Order: sequence, then C-alpha cells, then structure tokens
Amino acid sequence: MAEVAAEQEVNDAELVSRTQGGDPRAFDDLVRKYSPRLYGLVYNMTSNHEDTNDLLQDIFAKAYRSIKGFRGRSSFYTWLHTIATNMTINFLKKRSRSYSMSLDDLDNGIHHDPDFIEMTSGPDAIREVNLKELQQRLNEAMMKLSNEHRAVVTMFDIQGMPHAEIGKILGCSEGTVRSRLFYAHRQLQNHLQEFLAA
Repeated sequence: MAEVAAEQEVNDAELVSRTQGGDPRAFDDLVRKYSPRLYGLVYNMTSNHEDTNDLLQDIFAKAYRSIKGFRGRSSFYTWLHTIATNMTINFLKKRSRSYSMSLDDLDNGIHHDPDFIEMTSGPDAIREVNLKELQQRLNEAMMKLSNEHRAVVTMFDIQGMPHAEIGKILGCSEGTVRSRLFYAHRQLQNHLQEFLAA
C-alpha cells in the first residue's frame, strides 16, 4: 500500500511538473485521475449533481490557475482536495443564504443512481420503501450538519480518508477531526434514531 502511494506521488509530481512547464495534456491526466474521487466528495456535500458538475469545473480551473504555486509541501492529492473542500464549503455558505433546499432536491439524484436502483428493485416492496425513506432521512440528517461537519463525515465515512489526511485538507489537528466526527455521528444518530427504532 505504501509503495502504491509513493508511486502515485512520483507520477503526480511528474504530471504537476509537466503542467507547470506548460503541458496542458499533463493536467488533463490529473483531471481524469482525480475527477471520480472529487465528484464523490463534492456530491456528498451538496447532494446535487448539477452543482457538483459546476463546482468540479471551477475547482479544476482554480487548480490549473494556481498550479504554478504548488511547491509539493503536501501531496498533490491533498492540495487538490483542500481546494475542493474550501470551494464547496464556500459554495454551500452562499447557497444557504440564497436558496432553501427541499428534500425532493436532495432525494431526486439518488433515484437515478444505478446501484441504488439495483439495491431497491425486486419483489420486496416494503424493503424498497424503507430504503427510500432511510436514504431520505440520511440526506436530511446530512444537510442539518454544518458544512465543516458534513465535509468530515464525507471524507471519513464515505471516502475512507484517514484522520491525518482530513486534518491536512481542512487545516486542523487530528484531534479536531476526531471531535468533529464524534459530534457529527452523534447528530446523525439522534436524527435517525426515531426511524431506526421503528
């Protein structure tokens, strides 16, 4: 695992160096490499496919404009995730001031997800209704978290990132990451408790 990470950093360093030298194809390779993970991060924070696609374009545009200033003090992956997280949190702050999200908006995207459709199709209609309701409750609970807490839950629980990496991205200590996760998990648990007890 450590060898793979080291190889990835060497490959990233080469692509970054080529991009800094004016090779746009090298940056295209970085975009292809990191788009799926960034899409997951941003979508799980926004719960909206259109916003996610728009944000990804803005994130990669900012990364491209800023890449000459990248000095390799952290991995490219960490640097890129920091840009993505900060831009998404800023977007969410602006959106919460100007836009009230309905649960239909939150739930709409998941119903077109092939994995979700496969998981909920079949003869057991009660199971399907319960899964839809659980997804709706989970989306609702996630949206009640602060942007910072939602970011930590997304990176740790959904993307499987370690505490140290999340701390680097958010610019805080591992202890802060752990306490935010503890608080967020407790909030999610409280919100879902009624549904899960039924």
